[in-house]
Amino acid sequence: MNKLTQTARDHALPDWVCCSVPDLWLRKAAPVAALCVLALVTSLVLRFAFDAPPSTYQIPLWVALVLGGGPFLYDLLRKLLKGEFGSDLLGGISVVTAVLLGEYLAGAIIVLMLSGGEALERYALRSASSVLSALAKRMPSIAHRRRPGGIVDVELAEIAVGDTLVIYPHDICPVDGVVIEGHGLMDESYLTGEPFQITKTTGSGVISGAVNGESALTVRTTHLAADSRYAKIMTVMRESESQRPHLRRLGDRLGAIYTPIALALALLAWAVSGDALRFLAVLVIATPCPLLIAIPIAIIGSISLCARRAIIVKSPVALEQIAGCRTAIFDKTGTLTYGEPNLTGQSVAADFDRKDVLTLAASLERYSKHPLARAILAAATDEGIQLPEAIDVREQPGQGLGGTVADHAVLITSRTKMIAHRTAGADQLPTVTNGLECVVVIDGRYAATFQFRDAPRKESRSFVNHLGPKHQFQRVMIVSGDRESEVKYLAEQIGIAEIYAEQNPEQKLSIVRAATVKANTLYVGDGINDAPAMMAATVGMAIGQNSDVTAEAAAVVVMDNSLEKVDEFMHISRRMRTIALQSAIGGMALSALGMVLAATGHLSPVNGAVAQEVIDVLAVLNALRAAFAPKVIHDL
Repeated sequence: MNKLTQTARDHALPDWVCCSVPDLWLRKAAPVAALCVLALVTSLVLRFAFDAPPSTYQIPLWVALVLGGGPFLYDLLRKLLKGEFGSDLLGGISVVTAVLLGEYLAGAIIVLMLSGGEALERYALRSASSVLSALAKRMPSIAHRRRPGGIVDVELAEIAVGDTLVIYPHDICPVDGVVIEGHGLMDESYLTGEPFQITKTTGSGVISGAVNGESALTVRTTHLAADSRYAKIMTVMRESESQRPHLRRLGDRLGAIYTPIALALALLAWAVSGDALRFLAVLVIATPCPLLIAIPIAIIGSISLCARRAIIVKSPVALEQIAGCRTAIFDKTGTLTYGEPNLTGQSVAADFDRKDVLTLAASLERYSKHPLARAILAAATDEGIQLPEAIDVREQPGQGLGGTVADHAVLITSRTKMIAHRTAGADQLPTVTNGLECVVVIDGRYAATFQFRDAPRKESRSFVNHLGPKHQFQRVMIVSGDRESEVKYLAEQIGIAEIYAEQNPEQKLSIVRAATVKANTLYVGDGINDAPAMMAATVGMAIGQNSDVTAEAAAVVVMDNSLEKVDEFMHISRRMRTIALQSAIGGMALSALGMVLAATGHLSPVNGAVAQEVIDVLAVLNALRAAFAPKVIHDL
């Protein structure tokens, strides 16, 4: 079996998915709630429709208590032995007390209240498929290796560096390598986040995970499958997922205050009156279902509202966490910019023709995955230029793109690299400008400098400027894989002072981890190279749908390419928190009034359970407001 696939299959849900309630109970909450409803209805029918004796109509209640309350009490006991308790402790004590006092109807109603709340919570907290599965399912299990006797299928683990592989049309490239035969297109959007196809020919590099086009390619492997770029990103993501911080939920924080007070009042009522039923009655109406039900419903309602606003919330805890984020970290291309650089200037050396230079450069750029390649190709297309074929294409990291076009040796590189190689004609280089540029060298002589601009989104500056005053962000930075000159140019335009340029995924991850240690972080990006950093941040947001893997890694996915939607999510989160607190605290206040009545003997356990259900309905109705959009949903 493919090692990467096995890793994903073995990978369990991360620890942060777990919440305060017992794990076994979480898994059984929904069927337990259904069982309790059936038991209650059956018991009431037997009692009032058939006038059955208690020994008969209490049987369904016993079934609900044993099969429904049993697992809850077992897991609660395990947590208590570890010194852990939350808002579910009162419910557990109430169930035990109801059984001891023979109040089986009250006990079954309590189990129904608890299980119904936990079923809703389980639904709200279940995230979509794991990131590792999204990565691993992209990898083929076999590769087609060419040998003198023909082509044989082999497992990825059997591939060695230097092997010759054939990548059939529409196959996924299994390892990193270099094309030695063939000419075609490859879709690398899963790796780069750029939704475009890249031409491949002899000498072009290929990356594991890329999808081949219509033509077969023969490649020579340069890395083992386990050492390929795709596998490394997967390893980094697995590591960052394991270090995701655990969230102490809002309901538990309130329950830590509420639970001791309710328990003390119940004991006091028992001690003063000498009636154990008062103890049970107080605990029944004190059962914190507004905490267990209203808060998840407010979360679910907010998730629904987000979905209608083209915002997909994959991890509901992000709705709680984003309000506490104080550091905002952005990728550049496709996040703060539109991701579509334009060729804005061509400074051509005296002894070269501008159109000839553009023709040669565009012919070579057909084989590049860099965003600037599209800008050069677009400029050539606009001028109706017919592009000759390029051969011997090579692109070494940090050296630029080289090849032969129409018998001319063409190199597209940076100003720094050209000067370092003492290229002839370097004295004609234009003055350095802000933004991004590339230098064209033809037959060993400086030929031209191309200038580019990747326009910032129209809302980028106003969005960045309002993060502090409106959302209490104290630090804003850009962490980008792009060149420093381009990142600086953008940062000046939109008002960000702290930048980190030319960062690979591992470096991005390190920066985000360091920032998250100091304060909760929001990371916004759009490509697979952002995925590890997204997972390491407190809240990761993906803009657009350029990469399925990025969408899996992000806690929140903005389907529209708009920072306005990021702001909307912040406002929905803030409103959800307000509504959840109203529902929880309001419900607890009403429960407190009910506890006083129960403590003074004015409410029986069953009446207390009914009163608690009324309180639950009021809390839920208020929580449902989170699903409806307010008049103002952003402040840009």
